[in-house]
Amino acid sequence: MGSLEDGVPETAAHAGGADEEGTLDAIAFVGDTLGPLFYYDPAAAEVRPTYEALSGLDVEAAATEWPFVSAEDAEGALRLIVAGLTRDAGGEVPRGSATDGASHEGAADGTSQAVSDDLAWEYRRLFVGPAAKAAPPWGSVYTDRECVIFGASTLELRRWMRQVGIEKLNDDNEPEDHIGLMLTMLSWVATRRPDVLDEFLGAHLLTWAPHFLEGVERETTHPFFEGLARLARASLAGIQRERGIEVELPRFYR
Repeated sequence: MGSLEDGVPETAAHAGGADEEGTLDAIAFVGDTLGPLFYYDPAAAEVRPTYEALSGLDVEAAATEWPFVSAEDAEGALRLIVAGLTRDAGGEVPRGSATDGASHEGAADGTSQAVSDDLAWEYRRLFVGPAAKAAPPWGSVYTDRECVIFGASTLELRRWMRQVGIEKLNDDNEPEDHIGLMLTMLSWVATRRPDVLDEFLGAHLLTWAPHFLEGVERETTHPFFEGLARLARASLAGIQRERGIEVELPRFYR
């Protein structure tokens, strides 16, 4: 499946009018692109190519191709994302290529110049700690009365994964309902198990992810994460419309 540095798959653009295969490709693209940005620390090698691709993005062109989201909404979110990768995060993003020809070769410590210290610190403040996380990235923190990880919704997701034969996508002790893992799983399911895609979306991801993403928009002080949350929320809303999925929302405790 393609990723941002490969460009939006041709069948993914304007997925509202695409056939089923094109729609599935577009869903996989959304999950592949956005999931790692929530899951990995910005300094991690796994996301370096994506950050470098974003820092040199032609915003207008990318916005017209981003699936499930209007070009206007996609452009607004992408401009915030790219603004967060410029040296002056509060500055105006240039038209067209956001980097205006700037170089993004690796820094002396091996990290991308597209990732600044304030971006990495904001990621950790929102999602990692060690202080209280501003936007915990696990579903059960919002849907469990005790606001804990590995809550009832996590265990329900785990049982569902066993029932449909989906193995855990990571090897560590991270709860399965981490937003980054679930977006990556969205891509996996769209590509390999499309027969259970709507069930995954309606019963496990769309139940809490929009609520979480609204919280990220509210809590963040950095344009990159505001734009990322906006783009992810709009993409999921577009996928829900495209698939005609009805979602029964749980009670939120946070």
